[in-house]
Amino acid sequence: MIQQYCQSCGMPLTEVALFGTEKTGETSEDYCFNCYEAGEFKQPFITMEEMLEICIPHLQQDGMGEQEARTMLMSFLPNLKRWHQAPKMVEKEAFYVAGITARTSNVDEQSAEGKIPALWTAFYEQGIGQKLQNTVNPTIYGLYSDYESDVNGLYDITLGLEVPASLEVPQDMVMKLVPASKYMVFTSERGAIHDVVIKTWQVIWAWFEHSTIARAYTGDFELYDERCSNPQDAQVAIYIAIK
Repeated sequence: MIQQYCQSCGMPLTEVALFGTEKTGETSEDYCFNCYEAGEFKQPFITMEEMLEICIPHLQQDGMGEQEARTMLMSFLPNLKRWHQAPKMVEKEAFYVAGITARTSNVDEQSAEGKIPALWTAFYEQGIGQKLQNTVNPTIYGLYSDYESDVNGLYDITLGLEVPASLEVPQDMVMKLVPASKYMVFTSERGAIHDVVIKTWQVIWAWFEHSTIARAYTGDFELYDERCSNPQDAQVAIYIAIK
């Protein structure tokens, strides 16, 4: 029998009693009873880094040294099914985005007062990507910056491209500095671009409500790269600045 591991914590699944359960009551094919029950993760908002810290003491009880356990888990956990699409922490240096902008809020965007759809229309109709010269790459950014307060306040939404700091942008555009920061990166499912972006933001809001990691509100952005070439089968990465 091929050795099977929980695709969340990595625990060896050597007998049926160790497996979790699906909503139907059937045995899960992928997860252990510690991580998964009735079709849901018991700790749905835990990060891979937090899972690593939970697992280390168990390996120490089996006689492994702490550093050896940490090194092994850092190479093992990222390959498990649960963490392929889980948010990952990265650091990025400061950079600039140039494009067109609007002032809005999440409340407005859920009503007829929303400005983001019209801003996207203007971005393409005005050929913003073609007007900007010497861009760093062709990736489009949806940048959220200049937050009034938090998730409930006003913010600027800028649609544009990354540009050098020395670039002189056209008068009808703005250039925004995105400060250096740590980010939690959330990757959407594949699907219609509008649908997957909304769904991913819902995941983000819920994740931070339950997480000990706090948002910095210094600048968040959606990344529309080559994975978005087909708007009906797109995948978007969303970077959320953290403290």
